[in-house]
Amino acid sequence: MAPPTKVRALDAAIELLGEEGVRALTHARVDARADLPPGSTSNWFRTRRALLAGVVDWLAERERADLSPDALLEVTGTDALVAGLSAMLELQSGPYATRTRARYALFLELAGDPELGAPLRRQRREFELWTEELVTAVGLPDPGPATRALMALADGLLLHRLTVDPDLDVRPALARAVRALAAT
Repeated sequence: MAPPTKVRALDAAIELLGEEGVRALTHARVDARADLPPGSTSNWFRTRRALLAGVVDWLAERERADLSPDALLEVTGTDALVAGLSAMLELQSGPYATRTRARYALFLELAGDPELGAPLRRQRREFELWTEELVTAVGLPDPGPATRALMALADGLLLHRLTVDPDLDVRPALARAVRALAAT
């Protein structure tokens, strides 16, 4: 069974953003990408701003589903933390690369728009809290700063895989960082 029209439009919008950037996001292009009759996307999202807001919310919903407790590995030590973070980066730069690029495009586009950017920042904060729980559970000292350092490293590794080297093995860098943070 085909997904509802609204979901098809939102998925198409994420594909456009992730493949062609924010300028590609128009109602007509979303309709064409989703194979919907002209005007379908504007039935759900009357303005470009409404479309952007819908995409931001849909992206956050999709990413929250990825982080559901059933989908996550149990992290019981630093090796498991490295393995889990590595697996997540590989997913975000592999099967979910288009969605990751869309998220980055939205972060850049909406940086100066507190209202539309709020759901993205809220989603990021939820991910930070989840990561801090993992960092705390494995016993790294100073969990807050350790989490921010790991997240910054992960962002850099993810961007590198998306733009320069899609086959980069992220595990050694993450392992070195976790060992260094554990030693502090």
